[in-house]
Amino acid sequence: MRPDILFPLFAQVTDLPGIGPRLGKLIAKLAGERVVSLLWHLPAGLVDRRYTPKLAEATAGIIASLRVRVGKHMAPHNPRQPYKVICHDDTGELTLTFFKARADYLLKVLPEGKERLVSGRLERYGDELQMTHPDYILDPAQAAELPDIEPVYPLTAGLTPRVLLKAAGAAIARAPALPEWIDKAYLARQAWPGWRDAVAAAHRPAVEADLLPTAPARQRLAFDELLASQLALALMRASQRRRAGRAVVGDGRLRQETIAALPFRLTSSQEQASLEIARDMALPTPMVRLLQGDVGSGKTVVAFLAMLACVEAGLQAAMMAPTDVLARQHYATMETLARAAGVEIALLTGRDKGKARAALLERLASGGISLIVGTHALFQGDVAFKDLALAVIDEQHRFGVEQRLALGAKAPTCHLLVMTATPIPRTLMMAAYGDMDVSRLTEKPAGRKPVDTRALPSERLAEVVAAVGRALGRGEQVFWVCPLVEESEAIDLAAATERHAYLRAKFGVKVGLAHGRQKAAERDQAVADFAEKRIGLLVATTVIEVGVDIPAASIMVIEHAERFGLSQLHQLRGRVGRSDRPSTCLLLYQAPLGPTAKARIRILRETDDGFRIAEEDLRLRGAGELLGTRQSGLPDFRLADLAVHGDLLAAARDDARIVAETDADLAGPRGEALRTLLYLFERDAAVRTVRSG
Repeated sequence: MRPDILFPLFAQVTDLPGIGPRLGKLIAKLAGERVVSLLWHLPAGLVDRRYTPKLAEATAGIIASLRVRVGKHMAPHNPRQPYKVICHDDTGELTLTFFKARADYLLKVLPEGKERLVSGRLERYGDELQMTHPDYILDPAQAAELPDIEPVYPLTAGLTPRVLLKAAGAAIARAPALPEWIDKAYLARQAWPGWRDAVAAAHRPAVEADLLPTAPARQRLAFDELLASQLALALMRASQRRRAGRAVVGDGRLRQETIAALPFRLTSSQEQASLEIARDMALPTPMVRLLQGDVGSGKTVVAFLAMLACVEAGLQAAMMAPTDVLARQHYATMETLARAAGVEIALLTGRDKGKARAALLERLASGGISLIVGTHALFQGDVAFKDLALAVIDEQHRFGVEQRLALGAKAPTCHLLVMTATPIPRTLMMAAYGDMDVSRLTEKPAGRKPVDTRALPSERLAEVVAAVGRALGRGEQVFWVCPLVEESEAIDLAAATERHAYLRAKFGVKVGLAHGRQKAAERDQAVADFAEKRIGLLVATTVIEVGVDIPAASIMVIEHAERFGLSQLHQLRGRVGRSDRPSTCLLLYQAPLGPTAKARIRILRETDDGFRIAEEDLRLRGAGELLGTRQSGLPDFRLADLAVHGDLLAAARDDARIVAETDADLAGPRGEALRTLLYLFERDAAVRTVRSG
């Protein structure tokens, strides 16, 4: 149960004074539907209202707070014209200007002959000093209501700064004094305020430096969020290690036969990863390991060798891929390897129906099939395994935690190997995959040549099309990637459908099309036609970014390269250069390039090391954009910025590990405070893990 002390923070925002259903919906859309969400919605700027000159000395272009006497109201004859109120002090005159104003309201708040405090941005038109729509109009008796420094919050349409400021103030007033969860020595060393003081300080910046992620109050709150995240991962990992698993130890015979039949030698990192996986699977606790390898580093072979260990031990193994195309591709690769080892492997996707599917499921349930590859169809309710010992999940960031839980329900003692071809920077690894051990494949298979990467302005499109035509004439295969599916008037980018029509007019039926809005079968057919050389040029969106393996493709054209992230460009480039033939990647960009786009293209031309590229991408773009937090399993941090707070993440991780090792039940003196922290950041699942053991 959530501690009682947190109940006021987990009420709906509509519980706050002045926030009805309409405003509540807008705040929920912007920050979240609970009061605590407003605590995490920090100011992005500030307004200094301390400039209080006489009118004769006032400088235009800045915010000023002025004491004036109201003079004449000048209502317009034409409603399109502004309503003006002439004010003055003993040194000069000021015109207050209002558009679409209600005269009765202005006469009420600005009565002629009375003194008023007005605050807003000053402008000068000719000799006239103006203030358009003042932010504040107050009776001098209300002077205390005019803040010297006012925080500026990110807004959404329909929500005014004053409403959000008031709502945030009410949320801060509800913040209770909570027990301290940060280690006392570390807190003293950092010289951070307590939690409630940090919340108040973060929402009331006094100078621009208070808005930076390195400001003490913001650092404190970022550490709290990171500690909650890392502690949740550490406790789940500790729980996994306490769970009964099953040791899987094969005799190595099938693996040796497969390695002997390979047309290449395993790289040293493939050998090392295989050893680490075999060691984990031999333990009586379930393995949870991430196999991270750059494009073309040979993850599938490593995964298959792990699956063969299950067959050697008389058990079953399954691989789940995020798309039909990828599942079929893995099946094709593994089927060749399985044949060499004399083992049968099956394929199950959403396309399989009727009697064939029923027969396959029957053999799977009886143990007649030891190895299977499929999509998430593998973990639907009617699919049963006789004895599943290993599940391999490819492209982890395409799956949510739900699929991993569904898998756990199918086979609680099952070992889990997760693969990704998206190189992940160290800080993101700690944040997203702290509950896993990690193996890295850092080498490319022998014989792979680096891809020749060039950048060209889009004015040279005709030259690129001519070069592509010559390549097609030589029998080469070409990917052509566009950022949108259809032309958009709002964003004038090359669209896949338009480009496909243009290139088809040039080169005829040799040109195919694959994008995310097609039916899956139609898209898969286009990729299959390209793989089997029935077409020579495939126009596509980023649906081909991950996993599409067509060794014969040797040219990649990426239009509007400036619109893609660095890691995404690297993934797309990785679709070529997958054989021993020379390959080229052409980055077409719209000039002029901004500094970030320039840096991306420069880095991509300098290196094909995906791990270096991922670190640079994190630096250039930040964590949320890099993997797409909504689909990556990456925590959606509100207060922490992983590009800035890497040192805090490392400290949080170390602290969480010590807690998990010394007080995994959170029963010690600090444990109760840490439970409160987990509930505060809605890591309730971790608390349930602690309770259930």
